[in-house]
Amino acid sequence: MSTKTGPQRYPGASRANWYQDDFGGDPMEVNVVVLHTTEGRTLPGYGGGGSAPNLTAVPDFDAKKLKWYQHFDIETSSRALVNLRGGAETNTANVCQVELVGTCDPKTHTKWKAAGQKHIYWPEAPDWALQAVAGFLAWMHEQHGVPLSGPREWPAYPGSFGKGNGVRMTAAEWNRFKGICGHLHVVENDHGDPGAIDFAALLKYAKAELDVDDDTPTPAKPKVPAFPGRKYFVTGATNKYVLQLGKQLVKRGFGDHYKVGPSKTWGEADQLNVRAFQKSRKDLRGDADGIPGPLTWRLLFS
Repeated sequence: MSTKTGPQRYPGASRANWYQDDFGGDPMEVNVVVLHTTEGRTLPGYGGGGSAPNLTAVPDFDAKKLKWYQHFDIETSSRALVNLRGGAETNTANVCQVELVGTCDPKTHTKWKAAGQKHIYWPEAPDWALQAVAGFLAWMHEQHGVPLSGPREWPAYPGSFGKGNGVRMTAAEWNRFKGICGHLHVVENDHGDPGAIDFAALLKYAKAELDVDDDTPTPAKPKVPAFPGRKYFVTGATNKYVLQLGKQLVKRGFGDHYKVGPSKTWGEADQLNVRAFQKSRKDLRGDADGIPGPLTWRLLFS
């Protein structure tokens, strides 16, 4: 059973519709985000929570923002995917699930539009909505190390529906996957949401918020390991990433505060060495707190 680490509540999210107390769920080390669309215009009831995701994003059209509702901890399994008994693990396979209120169905979009009913048609979502989703993805990358990458193909609904949509993962592909995908990509499922959402824009906005490049550098650049998330660099944390960071600090000439060299346990010497590196870089001096974020990590390993 995986251990939950790092922040479990998305900042600002309401817990007015909290279902974890009723349905429990399994703890897991999240490395995947799955995006859904609700195919409705308001916050769903999810059958009292029986089919709820981790979070739901509801559009506030007047304020041009998304209001977030959290139903389960970030690293507690939720219930919005088909999870066949004896098959691949879906809900419990290190997945944080997000429902986006609105539709990916062009027929539903046409009907609601004709009736004058406000809604988001996610394949044509406004920038403010895409930026709000990207903000969540950036937070998941920074805090939990979820890669800002995913499948290239996001076919439009209704072609995206069905197990034979051409992009549905096999069990083996699903088990290897880390990053961001849609319900339409998940093994054992047949739903086609969120359809042709502008995934390229989501990644662009998320990376701009964090000031990071693609997780996979071009061959001409040094290979930069994926940033694991801030949760691994807190007081008392013991893990391989602390040692990896420490060795790189020494390699780059910023190991002066180690008495006997880097270790797997995060401590004051690590923080002081990171701070020294940050102060050496013009693009990091304004945030030289000694805690590695995505930009510090990328520049240190570049």
